Amino acid sequence: MTRPTREEAYRLLTKYVENDSQIKHALAVEATMKHFAELFGEDVDKWSVIGLIHDLDYDKYPDEHCKITEQILREEGWPEDYIRGVLSHGWKLCTDVEPKEIMEKTIYAVDELTGLVAATALMRPSKSIMDMEAKSVKKKWGQKSFAAGVNREVIEEGVAMMGMELMEVINQTILGMRKVAEEIGLKGDL
Repeated sequence: MTRPTREEAYRLLTKYVENDSQIKHALAVEATMKHFAELFGEDVDKWSVIGLIHDLDYDKYPDEHCKITEQILREEGWPEDYIRGVLSHGWKLCTDVEPKEIMEKTIYAVDELTGLVAATALMRPSKSIMDMEAKSVKKKWGQKSFAAGVNREVIEEGVAMMGMELMEVINQTILGMRKVAEEIGLKGDL
């Protein structure tokens, strides 16, 4: 396979992921990666596809996360740099693939961050990301019981690798996720 298309990636995603919240997470990460690619002047299609399929195996094989995805992508003939990009999001959690490229550093940071942003949006009276600001997410940051599954250390490490400020990455993540607010269930009452 040369460059996998978004359609091919989505077909693969829906073949292996049945859980609706996992699909929404994949769409949120895809939109965020696409947004950052535009911001950095990088390959939008590539970043988008990697964001979309990064958790391909998590729904059915959570204990073998990233390992099964790597097998699937190799069997499908995906390019090495795409596979590496996907594997880098699990660095120190389930892989030893350290994020080196800016795309890898970005997915490492925003994978977890999109979860915190989504959880924060759902707590708002509007249940919407459309009227949410970065400071709302930052307020929830220190509450360890809030979105307890979100690894804030991973986000901080990823943001540092990106060479950006946390508030700016939160803000850009919100802007990216707004583009798919309806599809990910965060349009709310607005």
